Amino acid sequence: MSLTLTGIIKLVFGWLHIPEFLVQPTVMIVAAAIILGFILLVVLYLVYGLRKVMGWIQARIGPNRVGWEGLAQTIADALKLLTKEDIIPKNADKWPFIIAPIIVFVPAYMVYLVIPFGKGNGWVVQDLNIGILYVVAVLAIPTIGIITAGWSSNNKWSLLGAFRAAAQIISYDIPLVLAMVPAVMLAGTLSTQGIVNAQQGTWFGIFPRWFIVSQGVGFIIYLLAALAESNMTPFDIMEAESELVAGFNTEYSGMKFALFFLAEFASMFTVSAIAVTLFFGGWLPIHPSLSFIPPVIWFLGKAAVFIFVIMWIRSTLPRVRVDQLMSFGWKVLIPVALLNIAWTGLLVILA
Repeated sequence: MSLTLTGIIKLVFGWLHIPEFLVQPTVMIVAAAIILGFILLVVLYLVYGLRKVMGWIQARIGPNRVGWEGLAQTIADALKLLTKEDIIPKNADKWPFIIAPIIVFVPAYMVYLVIPFGKGNGWVVQDLNIGILYVVAVLAIPTIGIITAGWSSNNKWSLLGAFRAAAQIISYDIPLVLAMVPAVMLAGTLSTQGIVNAQQGTWFGIFPRWFIVSQGVGFIIYLLAALAESNMTPFDIMEAESELVAGFNTEYSGMKFALFFLAEFASMFTVSAIAVTLFFGGWLPIHPSLSFIPPVIWFLGKAAVFIFVIMWIRSTLPRVRVDQLMSFGWKVLIPVALLNIAWTGLLVILA
């Protein structure tokens, strides 16, 4: 029996004499439930981790009261948030106001379909042959939800935040995609598993053949564009509390606000997972001699390092101005990303 979700369900269905044509639908439902549970668990402790890291960097204690070392603090906060009254403003456009948080959260959930957590198809829900194209398409959807939230709230601060979000996300989508293109060129495939497999082996028997070796500039472009795309400091101008109260989600409370919150922290892991896949060898070990460590541990460990870097940036850098953000994206990131694609093309031709 294959130790994959499909293999386990086939075995169980065989014991229970359930028709085999129900295996695939059941696999998809169970996989969706597992990913949702994983996202909720990750978000829960990313919030805790962010508070601890910010406390450490800023010489504060951080959560330390609820549960051992404050581990239950985010659970308490989540319960408090979910039991708050869910208010819809009197003058809001009701149905767009209700649907907007769902539009923002669902893409953050859908992108996990193609993330390869380990070796083989048993560790990816669906290894699409257009995986990176799928990721790019899905990551563009939350813009619609953010604009809908700002417009339907009938609040000038929310609308301003939505306008900023539209300008920021559409502008930084371009360098984000351009930063992903070189990895696809080097691997010769859009499949996420294929990109990881293309990074196998070592240089001189010592250094891993990860794409970060030739794509240092591409990785920096990706990091900056991903921070802006995910509305993270120092590019969180669409939620600038000092200017816009809370931006596009000013009028939201309860479960609807929780969905915005979930999407933001889920995107932190998503950004990290994609970076690990494209530039740092995914689930591959640093050296073949360390292959006894399970691939999923390598993948999650690399993602954790990247998440720490994002938290470090968030804890230390101030927010940039709107004009600085837009100028940097169009005048710096996009030209450099295009030059990086030309450099990668030269590498592919000479290889």
